[in-house]
Amino acid sequence: MTLPMVVPAQDLPARVRIHEVGARDGLQNEKSVVPTEVKAEFVHRLAAAGLTTVEATSFVHPKWVPQLADAEQLFPLLGDLEGVALPVLVPNERGLDRALALGARRIAVFASATETFAKANLNRTVDESLAMFEPVVARAKDDRAHVRGYLSMCFGDPWEGAVPVHQVVRVAKALMDMGCDELSLGDTIGVATPAHVQTLLAELNEEGVRTSAIGVHFHDTYGQALSNTLAALQHGVSTVDASAGGLGGCPYAKSATGNLATEDLVWMLQGLGIDTGVDLGLLTATSVWMADQLGRPSPSRTVRALSHQES
Repeated sequence: MTLPMVVPAQDLPARVRIHEVGARDGLQNEKSVVPTEVKAEFVHRLAAAGLTTVEATSFVHPKWVPQLADAEQLFPLLGDLEGVALPVLVPNERGLDRALALGARRIAVFASATETFAKANLNRTVDESLAMFEPVVARAKDDRAHVRGYLSMCFGDPWEGAVPVHQVVRVAKALMDMGCDELSLGDTIGVATPAHVQTLLAELNEEGVRTSAIGVHFHDTYGQALSNTLAALQHGVSTVDASAGGLGGCPYAKSATGNLATEDLVWMLQGLGIDTGVDLGLLTATSVWMADQLGRPSPSRTVRALSHQES
């Protein structure tokens, strides 16, 4: 394919690492349980398309996220993937025990910038949840595992409305201070705009959080995910979360629609001349395959456009 035409822009990263979340965040809100073998095949297809970081599953209690109750069965099926990072979410020390027992080397904890969502998602206050994560992060680091800190509701909250930047910075700084290697800023309900993104990034830098340690995680509720991603790239961010086919949402925030589609992201980055290592054709075919498994078309505009051309 000769499109998109490559027209590089100045002062953008030469390469972007895509943190693929389709197999975890993308599937966790599906009402019908996806078979473990299909999940494993999904991860293998994503890796074959060139994605080097594929979030595999979550070691939360099955009661809270039934879709991911098969973590112990799924993770061993991915052991043949060499050179692919397979992060997993852990909510507490019990989850960490389960993940480490299976050989997980990349774990993630998930905090909230707002009290209401912390209560809904973790049944704790913000500070109580941070206290819960401290021993998790410490033990993971002692085991030489890489730790990512997710921070939800960084730009807006469905119950509390606009979230002050200083409030987000406080919790983000706490996650980094306890030892997280990486911070993912989540626009959980998709209300961010570009200047808001750059303002938050600048404030984090002021408080000592390096841009190189920051990833961004945008939802496309208002169609702003790509513009917000570009704003982050202009600031120097080079890690972007995305979900193959635009799958995903959040079971605890009903206004959280799908994630930024990985295909839409790759199309934009290719046009900017930014390397991702991803084969867009293989990725699109993977999302079409997964959409067939789920029984509905992919919401990704790029998947739809490329699939139409091929049909």
